[in-house]
Amino acid sequence: MDMKGGRKRLRTRWRTQDTELTLLALPTTIWYILFCFLPMFGLIIAFKDFKIHGGFLSNVIHSEWTGFKNFEFLFKSNDAWVVIRNTLGYNLIFIILSIAVPVTLALMIGQLHSRKAGKIYQTMMFLPYFLSWVVVSAIVWAFLSFDKGIANQFLADLGKDPVNWYMEPKYWPYFLVFMNVWKGLGYGMVVYLATITGIDSTYYEAAVIDGASKWQQARFITLPLMKLVIVMMFILAVGRIFYTDFGLFFQVPRDSNSLFNVATTIDVLVYKQLKTATVGMASASAFVQSVMGCVTILIANWVVRRVDPDSAMM
Repeated sequence: MDMKGGRKRLRTRWRTQDTELTLLALPTTIWYILFCFLPMFGLIIAFKDFKIHGGFLSNVIHSEWTGFKNFEFLFKSNDAWVVIRNTLGYNLIFIILSIAVPVTLALMIGQLHSRKAGKIYQTMMFLPYFLSWVVVSAIVWAFLSFDKGIANQFLADLGKDPVNWYMEPKYWPYFLVFMNVWKGLGYGMVVYLATITGIDSTYYEAAVIDGASKWQQARFITLPLMKLVIVMMFILAVGRIFYTDFGLFFQVPRDSNSLFNVATTIDVLVYKQLKTATVGMASASAFVQSVMGCVTILIANWVVRRVDPDSAMM
């Protein structure tokens, strides 16, 4: 018993390695405390009629408590259903395509024999990820402008009437989905290509000896070994299902009122409300988005854990 107790005390003794690891983690810990945990105090703004007339703490203390009044505009607005529908609908499509398209292209590029060609394709597809939505909106305007747009010039060459694209809502769901996939394709593909690169080549050598085709290799070797990364990316994407890219839905459609029903999401609505509303309403909306995002990511992880416990994040 004494020997066991001595061993237990040895295990619990603070060692030099523990000190080194603690010092290594200290900068990250301090960063999270300063920029992630302390700002959570600001959530109280969502329940107050926040007025700016001094220092931050003074504003919080002297602002009138309003309870859940700031949350009403998000749920009682006449356009609430349209905004929530757009936010969830687009994100569901984005989640599916942001996994299916990059995985497919990663599998195709991973099968290339020429490494140089693979690097060229990766660079070409990754380049749009570094462009800001302001630049992308200018490119889209060059194509869809009514007077000088390339699309209308092409239609004129075919003898057809020009289209005022920024006044036609029926086209924009396709435009927005395409722009999102086009811009984020390179980032997702690089993540999956890194996973494919890490797969042991002996699996493929054995498959070739057994006479497996490229499709069979991808189906029975590559995809199963990529499953953990795919599930992780899916869970993280689900956690942001109540968020949208503000630049995509505000900059690219150029804030056209004619496109309100197809291009307005929660983030865009909050921005527009800030022009006439208070900071408390924006804080309330962000609070709802954060809570719902946390709930959805926990639900998604719970579903994955029930289906395949080894693929769950928690």
